[in-house]
Amino acid sequence: MNERLDSLLARYGEVQTLIEDPALVKDQNKYRDTMKEYSYLSAVAQAAGELSALETQLEGARTMVQDEKDQDMKELAREELKELENRIKDSGDRLKFLLIPRDPLDEKNIIMEIRAGTGGEEAALFASDLYRMYSRFAETRGWKFEIMSSSETELGGFKEIIFSISGSNVYENLRFESGVHRVQRVPATEASGRIHTSAVTVAVLPEADETEIDIKQDDLRIDVMRAGGPGGQCVNTTDSAVRITHLPTGITVHCQDEKSQIKNKAKAMRILRARIYEMEAARAASERAEARKSQVGSGDRSERIRTYNFPQNRLTDHRINLTLYKLELLMQGDAAELFDALKLSAKEELLRTTSSEANAS
Repeated sequence: MNERLDSLLARYGEVQTLIEDPALVKDQNKYRDTMKEYSYLSAVAQAAGELSALETQLEGARTMVQDEKDQDMKELAREELKELENRIKDSGDRLKFLLIPRDPLDEKNIIMEIRAGTGGEEAALFASDLYRMYSRFAETRGWKFEIMSSSETELGGFKEIIFSISGSNVYENLRFESGVHRVQRVPATEASGRIHTSAVTVAVLPEADETEIDIKQDDLRIDVMRAGGPGGQCVNTTDSAVRITHLPTGITVHCQDEKSQIKNKAKAMRILRARIYEMEAARAASERAEARKSQVGSGDRSERIRTYNFPQNRLTDHRINLTLYKLELLMQGDAAELFDALKLSAKEELLRTTSSEANAS
């Protein structure tokens, strides 16, 4: 950890010099990347400086406890010593988390896919509720939100909805939403008042740039057709819907929400690129050591990750044994506490793994 800190602080000095170079500003992509790095390194430098200052104060308090003759002053010094020790622990933990190498995917935008599972119309209605939760959370963060494809039911639920979210560190905040979400509640269509259990699957795909995933035109089969709505209702009378099949992988994407065939094709290509990117990333991850599996799970969509119990106003995340009795607020998008707990758990597990590997070497 100390070697990594020294390296980052040295790099901080280099980047400070870089951002003062007028030539850098002219290259907007490089300037943006450099400023992101500077922001991270500034946080590291600030945390390291704070820890160093607290350690200096701690030495002064220890000296006072040892040398002070006045008992009242000595007692005050002991209290200050205890407080400083707690602050140093918190400061040290913050610095450790900053020193953990970041996943390069954390800063990426995402494409999120929500699909109704078991439970019929009730599952479709809950898929709509989850979509609303994520969209409202995105609004609180100032993120951009765009529906890419959807299949609505007659009662206003979603058999499937696919949307993109773009902004600062979107993937880092929402990456752990992949999996099976189970809901327990009395459906609006239930006359007897019985609690039903339904399920919805969520996939979170880091969005790939065109330069990151090279898709050959010869590998695509593109079909166009008329878009249809719930109950077979015609959405429009032109061949605007697009279905793209990636022949090497068999991945198929269908988009029909836009009236323009060109726009539907562009959205379908974004979804296809993200799915291929995720598939390749998953393959690469599986080739790495199994010991690096996160405490919050693999993100496998077959894994039940969470239960939403509406009669008890309770949300339980099974991966980190977190239970919150504020389900109504969470479903309105007030979900920062939940997402932060998942990020913290993953970092703590990674820190333990990193420390174990360092001790073993």
